[in-house]
Parts: sequence; structure tokens; C-alpha cells
Amino acid sequence: MKQLKFTGFIFFLCFLTESLTLPTQPQDVDNFSSTQKFIEENLEYITIIAFAQYVQEATFEEMEKLVKDMVEYKDRCMADKTLPECSKLPNNFLQEKMCAMEGLPQKHNFSHCCSKVGAERRLCFFYNKKADVGFLPPFPTLDPEEKCQSYESNRESLLNHFLYEVARRNPFVFAPTLLTVAAHFEEVAKSCCEEQNKVNCFQTRAIPVIQYLKAFSSYQKHVCGALLKFGTKVVHFIYIAVLSQKFPKIEFKELISLVEDISSNYEGCCEGDVVQCIRDTSKVMNHICSKQDSISSKIKECCEKKIPERGQCIINSNKDDRPKDLSLREAKFTDSENVCQERDADPDIFFAKFTFEYSRRHPDLSIPGLLRIVQIYKDLLRNCCNTENPPGCYRYAEDKFNETTEKSLKMVQQECKHFQNLGKDGLTYQYLIRLTKIAPQLSSEELVSLGKKMVTAFTTCCTLSEEFACVDNLADLVLGELCGVNENRTINPAVDHCCKTNFAFRRPCFESLKADKTYVPPPFSQDLFTFHADMCQSQNEELQRKTDRFLVNVVKLKHELTDEELQSLFTSFTNAVEKCCKAESPKVCFNEECLPGLHLRAQLLHN
Repeated sequence: MKQLKFTGFIFFLCFLTESLTLPTQPQDVDNFSSTQKFIEENLEYITIIAFAQYVQEATFEEMEKLVKDMVEYKDRCMADKTLPECSKLPNNFLQEKMCAMEGLPQKHNFSHCCSKVGAERRLCFFYNKKADVGFLPPFPTLDPEEKCQSYESNRESLLNHFLYEVARRNPFVFAPTLLTVAAHFEEVAKSCCEEQNKVNCFQTRAIPVIQYLKAFSSYQKHVCGALLKFGTKVVHFIYIAVLSQKFPKIEFKELISLVEDISSNYEGCCEGDVVQCIRDTSKVMNHICSKQDSISSKIKECCEKKIPERGQCIINSNKDDRPKDLSLREAKFTDSENVCQERDADPDIFFAKFTFEYSRRHPDLSIPGLLRIVQIYKDLLRNCCNTENPPGCYRYAEDKFNETTEKSLKMVQQECKHFQNLGKDGLTYQYLIRLTKIAPQLSSEELVSLGKKMVTAFTTCCTLSEEFACVDNLADLVLGELCGVNENRTINPAVDHCCKTNFAFRRPCFESLKADKTYVPPPFSQDLFTFHADMCQSQNEELQRKTDRFLVNVVKLKHELTDEELQSLFTSFTNAVEKCCKAESPKVCFNEECLPGLHLRAQLLHN
């Protein structure tokens, strides 16, 4: 891919947009020029991402036509920038071209967006994106030999197809991340095609690429959901906490400048404005490296690398060392006589300073945990500042903070204990039952995916020394995915309340939820208990998905059953599958031996 080695989009900085202001300083000019050159050289890939994410149903041939139009547009504007069309923002021009393609808006149901203009049209295209991609065919796979032949004979076509298929299945992932995934895919293909055992090479080297995509996808949807449901202020505080932990030596003024660079232009990246997203990612990395002496001592070597390589280096760098003179607590927020007056003078700056000071002193806490502390402090001052003796009231703030952290810590310890006692499979069944009971309106596929991701959080974190922050951060991402990006997403009243009421306390809210009593189960279907011999031919992972779907469907059908009853029914099912798959004739076993008992049991449970 032309210069496409964008492996360096910082984990907490890859969710950005770019205001179209001209650079003023020499280094800004260099940064702007190199970014602009990258965009021009990779315009085809960028167009594929934007179109495939906006119109997921579009065919590859329809996408190729738009790519051709955009390349012609770029060539015209590079030849004559005074043309009227060249003053338009790239994303606006792209959407205009999509709307102008004959019959396409009607065919793919986005004509209602084409009747809108400006911000309304951009948001319309965004809300038209579908998170559940079950309507798309399975991801096309090629035999490694075919893949290598295709790569060698027409590398460009293979990469275009790959990016198209990945982008339309990940409509909320930001362009820099998808470009990175494509670059990794090309590196894997180039390397594995030279290996004798291509199958093993592709399987092994594809795993970190898939993990990279899943991790960034989850975080991006999480923060975009926060933006759309709670506004820029929440995103602002998320990044104050993140950056204060990562760069504890940074000055508050510099921190706010960096956070404003990130959060003020966040909307475009969440909406899918790919060009602005790429530009601002580069801009923020340049900001960090131009001020590295006052930001972090850990990134010097990273900033000496070329722009495309900087981010990967920075994300892999350790948190900076805490300043030696930094006390364990900042007394001015609990011991000062003037706390209420300082808060009233400028509440946003006051609580931003508190978040900064508390976060850099507590690198062991999760981001949601830090935001809970901020909310507790806000609520405390709201009460204390209305009393006759405010200092006597808020001097016990640290006790409140410790109490809040202790509650979160106990929750994580209990979850990790369940993991140790139940094992991965047992914990998976437990979470599938729990998630299905509280949100049965979600599709079976989505519930299985969420359950698997929640269990991954525990299998990843519960053996680490930093288990608390790790579990709390990852579990919160899963709940963010459950709540969705779209502010209009509705599941049921209880879940909606947890998703939209308070971002910081979303996880404790979900912990208190019971089974949804408003849910009306689907009618009993014999197909749910009808199985075929081809189940035994499934690979381990596919077989696990099928058994997980079975459990979810049973919970949806009989959500009033206790967890123990559901577990018993599921055990009967897994035993039946294991027995029949070992039988001489699985088909006969499924039809005559195992399933009548399951049918009877299901019907008895149903009545």
C-alpha cells in the first residue's frame, strides 16, 4: 500500500478530527504537508472506507465507480484549485457524489439523507449505519494459495477488496485504524506467501491483527457513544483522566491544550469524516512531540521516528514516572477554606484540575473509577457548599473517595473469584444467561458476542497485578458496546436508564439490574431443539458459537427460569451433542436417541 504503514495511531488519540485551518508554524507546515501527501496518495483506500461504512449494502462495483469519481475530483483540483467544487469539504463532496449516483440512494435506502444539507445530512448518514451486520454475507475467505496468487497477480485489487469487506462490517471504526489493519494485512500476506506452510503462517499472524481491530473498534464505539449520549464535556473528562495517568509530569495548562485539541474536533471522526480524522490524528501526534520535554520523558525515541511510525511507539511506551515531589493526596481540594468559592468561580476548570491531580496520583485506578470519584466530589460539594460549615462537611471527602473505590474493587474481586471457581466455560454460561435476561431484545449473535467479550475481560485481567483497573476498563467497554453508539438506541427501560443516566456509574447500574419483566418471549419453536449431524463437523470455535446461541435462545424463550434450571437444561444439551458426535451415526442419534428427551423436557418447561 502506498506508504501505508500507519501502525501508529495512539490508543487514546486515534479518535480525532481536523479543523481546516491552515498551519502557521514551520513544523506545522511540514506536518500538514506530509499528512496531505499521505491523503492524496491513499485517496482510493480512504474513499473505500468512507463509502463502505456509509452504505454497507453497496456492491464492490458500485464502490469502484465512486472511487473513480473521487480520483478524478482530486486530479481536477490539483490542476486547478480555483474550481468551485474544490472549495468543498471532502466529506461533503463525497456524500454529494453518493447521492448523485443514479438509483443508488433508492436502492440502498439513504435517499432521505440526500434531501438534507450540512450537519443534518452528515448525521443522517451516520445514523444510517448498522452495527448489527448480520444482513451481510459471511466474510469471504480464500485458500492461502489462492490468496497469495491473487496478491502476486493483482495486489491492488486484493487490498481494495479486503478493505471494502472489513470497512462495511465495522462501520464505526475510524479510518486510521482500518488503514492500519490493511497495512498489517499486507505485511502478513507478503511474509506468509514466502513461507512453505502458508496456512499456519496466516492463522498465526492474523490473530494480533484481529485483536488490534477488535480492541480499537470497542474503544472507539465506547467513546463515540459517550460523546453522542452525554456531550463533549464527558469526553473532555475521559481524556483528562487518561492523559494525566499517562503523562503525570505534564503541566495542567499543557494538558488542557492537548485535551482541547482532541475533544473539540471529535465529532467528525465519530461521524465518519475520514479525511479530517486522519489529519487531526497526525496533528495531535505532532503536538505531543513538539512539546515532549514538558509532556513525557518516555517518548523521546518515539518522536525521533517518522510520522507514520510515531503513534505505535507512543502507545507502547510506559506511563511516565510520577514526579518525586508529588504528594499522595492534593490537600487543597479537601482542606482549603475556599473550595466552594474556587468551584463557583469556574466549575469546569475547577473539576478539570481535580481530575488531573487525582488521576496522576492514582495510576492504579481505572478510567471509569476515576470518573466516579469526580462525580462523587461534585455531588459532595453540591451538598456541602449549601451548609453553614462547608469545610467541616467536605474535609471527609477522601473517605467518600476511598469508599467508592472499595466498592468497585470488591465488585472486581468477586468477578475474578467467579472466574477462578467456574472457569472460562462456566463464566461464559453465567454471563450469557445474565445478559440475555437483562437485554433479551438484542439479537442472539450480539448477546453471544457481548458475553464472550465480557469473559475475555476476566480471562485477560484476573491474573494481572493491575487486575482492578484492567477488568473495570475492559468491562466498561463491553457495556459501552451494549449501549451502542447511536443516541437513539433503545433496548428496554431499565437498560436504557443505565446507558443514558450517568456515564461514570454505568457499570454499578448494570450490576443491580434484574431480568426484564417487560419482555414478551417469542412463541415456542420446535426448530430451536432440532439439530443436524453437520453440527459435529463444526470447528471448535464454530461449535462453541452454536451452543452459545442455543443457550441464549433458551433463555429468551424461558427467561423466568432460574439460573440453575437453565444451566441444567444447557448441560443436557451439551451432553446430547457430545454423545451424538461420538456415535457411529450422528444423524440417527440426533433424530432418535437424544432429541426426544430434549423435546419433551423443553415442552414441559414451556407449559
